[in-house]
Amino acid sequence: MLNLIKLVVGVSSLEELAERQKSAQNCRMHPEYGALPVVHTRSFPKRSDEILAGGSLYRVISGLILCRQRVLDIQTDTRPDGTQGTLILLEPKIIRVEPRALRPFQGWRYLEAKDAPPDLESGSTHAALPPALQKELTLLGL
Repeated sequence: MLNLIKLVVGVSSLEELAERQKSAQNCRMHPEYGALPVVHTRSFPKRSDEILAGGSLYRVISGLILCRQRVLDIQTDTRPDGTQGTLILLEPKIIRVEPRALRPFQGWRYLEAKDAPPDLESGSTHAALPPALQKELTLLGL
C-alpha cells in the first residue's frame, strides 16, 4: 500500500478543510460512492494501483501533517483551460493523525506506509489544540 501527501493551501484547521470539501467545486459524483471530496492536481500518479489498494492522502496544514483521507479513485480530468489534470477522490471521513512537522513542497509526494504518521487515538487532547501550538509541541518532541 502506498499513500500520497499534499499541502493544503489557504486552510488553517481541519474544520475549515471539512467545510471547504463540501463546496460544489471540491466535490464530484462517483458512480459507486456518490458525492465525494476531490483534490485537483496536475500530475497523474504513476503508482496509482498501489494507492488505490487502500492508500490515503495525508494533508499538511500550517506546516504539520494533521490528517488523512482514504483515496477511493483517481481520474483524469480536463481543466477549464483545456489542459489535462487529475482528480483524487477521497472518502469523506477525515482521520486525524499524530502531528508531524513537514517543510513546504509543491504538488504531491508519495508516502510509504512505514513513514506515515499513525492515527490519533479517540479523545486525544493533542488534536484539540490550535495548529500553532501543535506545531510548537511537535517541534519540541512532545
